[in-house]
Amino acid sequence: MKLPGLGPDRTAQLVPQARLSGPVPWVIAIMIAMTTIAAAGGLALNNMADAARAELSGGLTVQIVEAGAIERDRQAEIAVSRLANLGGVDEVRRVPDTELEALVEPWLGDAVSEGAGAIGEAIPIPALIDVRLEGPVTERRLAEVRSLLAAAAPSARVDAQASWLAPVFSAIRSLQLLAIALVLLLAATSAAAVWLAARSALGTNRQTIETVHLLGGTDRQIARIFQRSVGIDAFLGGLAGVALGTAAVLLLGRQFAALGSGMVAVGGMRWQDWLVIAAIPVAGVLIAMLTARVTVLAVLRRML
Repeated sequence: MKLPGLGPDRTAQLVPQARLSGPVPWVIAIMIAMTTIAAAGGLALNNMADAARAELSGGLTVQIVEAGAIERDRQAEIAVSRLANLGGVDEVRRVPDTELEALVEPWLGDAVSEGAGAIGEAIPIPALIDVRLEGPVTERRLAEVRSLLAAAAPSARVDAQASWLAPVFSAIRSLQLLAIALVLLLAATSAAAVWLAARSALGTNRQTIETVHLLGGTDRQIARIFQRSVGIDAFLGGLAGVALGTAAVLLLGRQFAALGSGMVAVGGMRWQDWLVIAAIPVAGVLIAMLTARVTVLAVLRRML
């Protein structure tokens, strides 16, 4: 028989509520920190891929693969002239020999220091023409450019710049999927930790809970107590975790920025991404509270 008159405040006084004494806040802090790092990595990869696609979407590269320097220069001049007069072309630029020398210097070494003539004698370097279209590169546009240069510059090879990085984009997509899977796994692990902690707390306070029921307390009142307790622990753990995770992300960002690589440089975090990071501890608290409530109600229905 239940006795009337036991309100929520009185129920909260009867059921013990320890703070930071169990594993929940520490586990959640670790999980939130790891989730922050994984989410930031996925967002940075997405920014990197978007920037690279935008940069390369209208880009074409024309290589004049000809061993003879005179013939190579002749075909390159014709190709530049014809491409400049082609409709839908925004910019045509022949890459200077000095830039090509700088690109191949790490592999050719001494040959570069002796001058372009020494390079041409040892390894003929193609003339390189950078073309920017007004719109994206399509198969039709590729065929049009190839047809235009087929007779006048038979040594020309036309490629879409985006195709060069197709394997890179594929690898980035795989890493993004891995980051999403890791975030979901960490969320499930946090929920499991709360589930175990809630069941342990219910078992420890079984006699107290039975007494509360006899005095008129309801399952929902008891569930709210555990839910509030877990919510506070999750909030404290979430703050610590997001602080640690953000510090790690900023440190890693500075390290990658120091590399000076083009793709890495555009893979930074935007302000929208930081809003997502800020939402991680909030989501962690909501998951913890919901898990605690569902667990407590399910156990109480079987207990009493």
